[in-house]
Amino acid sequence: MLRPLTGIRVVSLGQYMSAPYCTLLLADAGAEVIKIERPGWGDPRRSIPPFAEGENGAKKAGGFIAYNRNKKSLALNMRSEAGKEIFRKLVDASDVVVENLRPGAMAKMGFDYDVLKGLNPRLIYATISGFGRLPGYEGPYGNRPAFDIVAEAMSGIMNLVGFADKPPSWTIYGLADVYSGLCTAYGIMLALFMRERTGEGQFVDSAMLDNMLALNERMVMLYSLTGEEPQRGRLRHLYPRAAFKCSDGYLALNVPNDLIWQRLCQVMGREDLIDDPRSADGSARAANAAYLDPVIEGWLVNRTRAEAEETLNAHGVPVGPVYTAEDVFTDPQVKARKMLVTVDDPDVGKYQFARTTPMLSSAPEIEANPAPRLGQHTRQILNELLGYELGQIEQLEQDKVVESTA
Repeated sequence: MLRPLTGIRVVSLGQYMSAPYCTLLLADAGAEVIKIERPGWGDPRRSIPPFAEGENGAKKAGGFIAYNRNKKSLALNMRSEAGKEIFRKLVDASDVVVENLRPGAMAKMGFDYDVLKGLNPRLIYATISGFGRLPGYEGPYGNRPAFDIVAEAMSGIMNLVGFADKPPSWTIYGLADVYSGLCTAYGIMLALFMRERTGEGQFVDSAMLDNMLALNERMVMLYSLTGEEPQRGRLRHLYPRAAFKCSDGYLALNVPNDLIWQRLCQVMGREDLIDDPRSADGSARAANAAYLDPVIEGWLVNRTRAEAEETLNAHGVPVGPVYTAEDVFTDPQVKARKMLVTVDDPDVGKYQFARTTPMLSSAPEIEANPAPRLGQHTRQILNELLGYELGQIEQLEQDKVVESTA
């Protein structure tokens, strides 16, 4: 049984997080992903802690091995003429190129989209940048570099994270990178589908700011309709929506309408709050949160997360415990869904990483090949795919055009 993208070849000039996560999704879906890295250095994330350490003293960066399973590594000097020729041949033999280099970097090497399209009209060229690069949509920030926190800030998301009496906060490390990788993979799939109809490739432009603004669609809707700006900490028309403390941790509780509020009141034995003007609807509850917080907290404080979760879910009040990392690794639902993939690395041993989603009923389970050593597949790619003879490869190695690692 084949994976969905079996037979699709992807060339990745990705580093750090966004493009590597995009191509991880494609690799897990069955695509052959060839990761081009700088000889001697590789993806900068190879040197960023934390590190997994093997019994023989070998070390590998956790972020690198998590984002680069099921890929091949080609260590190639793209600034040399011989390296550029190898890249041209590789583009001609591939379906997709993905890169998240600084805007203009590929053009300086002579490889903008128009050039690559001339080499392979069926090529899908996907870029991830902070602010977008599609001609006609560049904007004044188009040439700026950007990290994930910049996109969170400028999309309005950062302004909504945290509490009203505290400064804006970031969400989770790398959210904009990971989400942009996901959006880019989706764009590539759309382009592949269109290619089946037209026979032609196209340019896929994925901007981190665009992606995060699209994710923050509720803010856009609210301001467009009402002129209101959502505030950190509390919603104006909905309560409760927060983490409440139990005897052994926190429980996430969300009451989006009056029916679920009625159920919550019945479970707590506070039916009087159903018709109380201070809590009869979402706006009233939000305005009187200081009065209602102690009621909910008082009911939960002597109950464990598991006890409260079972009782509330049984009465139609959806809740969930606020998990720590240890909780996630021991949760039976996570195990049943096989969401933690075990990768057995020959240098550092077995570790678990998050599975990419979604799951397909007619596709086999994803593979779990370890992240490659730098240049691990250089000789294989040059010989088997591009037709270079062994002597030619050895000369390229001597000239520092490529690097091979057993």
